Amino acid sequence: MTELALSPDITCLAAHVPRPRARHTTLEWTPVRSSSERVRVRTYTCPCQPISYELCQAGGLFFIRRTRRGPEGILIDECPRLRPATVTRMWIRLLEGAMH
Repeated sequence: MTELALSPDITCLAAHVPRPRARHTTLEWTPVRSSSERVRVRTYTCPCQPISYELCQAGGLFFIRRTRRGPEGILIDECPRLRPATVTRMWIRLLEGAMH
């Protein structure tokens, strides 16, 4: 069983994504597209980090949304939308540091 990186700060209520492992898989990210579709956020990582993630659902498919905060502003990307079981496995690997 893999332990998740939890913040020692009790004000942080979500997991922190660890640094990528040496042999991690890189996700394909594309800029978020503007649309009026409804997106449900199933779970998320702690937003206190410069990069945070959300496991999302829309139209029966799941995807991971990445938010990066930096000097250039806020940039939001998404991975491909796939079957829930596939993206749920990707989410777990992200939380383990095996995927970024």
